[in-house]
Amino acid sequence: MLVIMKDHASSAEIQHVVDLLTEAGAEAHLSQGEIKTVIGVIGDREVIYRLEFEGLPGVEQVIRVLKPYKLVSRDFQAEPTVVRVRDTAIGGGAFGVIAGPCSIESEAQMFDVARAVKAAGATMLRGGAFKPRSSPYAFQGMGVEGLKLLRAAGDEVGLPVVTEVLDVRDAAVVAEYADILQVGARNMQNFMMLDELGTMDRPVLLKRGLAATIEELLSAAEYVLKGGNRNVILCERGIRTFETFTRNTLDLSAVAGLKLLTHLPVIADPSHAAGRRDLIAPLSNASVAAGADGLMIEVHPDPERARCDGPQSLTPPAFAVVMDALRPRIALEGKTLGGGK
Repeated sequence: MLVIMKDHASSAEIQHVVDLLTEAGAEAHLSQGEIKTVIGVIGDREVIYRLEFEGLPGVEQVIRVLKPYKLVSRDFQAEPTVVRVRDTAIGGGAFGVIAGPCSIESEAQMFDVARAVKAAGATMLRGGAFKPRSSPYAFQGMGVEGLKLLRAAGDEVGLPVVTEVLDVRDAAVVAEYADILQVGARNMQNFMMLDELGTMDRPVLLKRGLAATIEELLSAAEYVLKGGNRNVILCERGIRTFETFTRNTLDLSAVAGLKLLTHLPVIADPSHAAGRRDLIAPLSNASVAAGADGLMIEVHPDPERARCDGPQSLTPPAFAVVMDALRPRIALEGKTLGGGK
């Protein structure tokens, strides 16, 4: 349920509604704009729907929300969420480009990529320290040593760093080094992890599952927001279909649809979607045109010798070419790379 307060409702009127909800055993989540406050109500539906708020001072309207997600919806918050990290941002007109290797392999590799993507215009640095692999014999990542290299490389070039959390037990350790915590496609419905990340003070980049619906993605994001963490970025990374030409199918309709349904920033990952580097440029341009707030692109200094996902990784010179082509497209959509920072 959403309780929409009147324009310029007093703090006492807002608090009165919150107190009544608390007494009924419900949770109240406030979205406060300059003029209007919206109170998102979470709890037992039967109990909540029996509460009468329509006649209370300061209350303009009460909406019974049937969607399984509430806090992530535009009904709760009309204006776009802007996730700010250090001197850059994603959302609300700020376009982010997160670039770097799929997996961190060595100090030289990580620092070379960091310098190259920074020079080309990337706004954040990515790198996998813990890698979920289909085969138990494949390279699983460098672990904490990889996190240290990622942090050091990001600090040298002045870029925030993004890396994946594989296990809820590692969340606190990863948060010591990373600015943004990534939840991969295989963990999108790891509800224990989502609950934990909801209590942390790090933004969360949530990737869509291999066969997840848009509603399931938004419901997963709801877990994080319900815990109190409002800084969530959604990522369309391709879904599994019958097509074999590409690794996955980049769902551009999901990018456009999510922009209608949620106030959260939405980015696209053409690297994981295509699985081949020759499609990254056109898919990146298409994602910008579909309304994406950012991109995640894999870059490796020597893709042929990459220990993970070499065929979908761009070389640093190729990434620079893609970035040069993207700038006018981003500007055409009325957005600014990195928020102009």
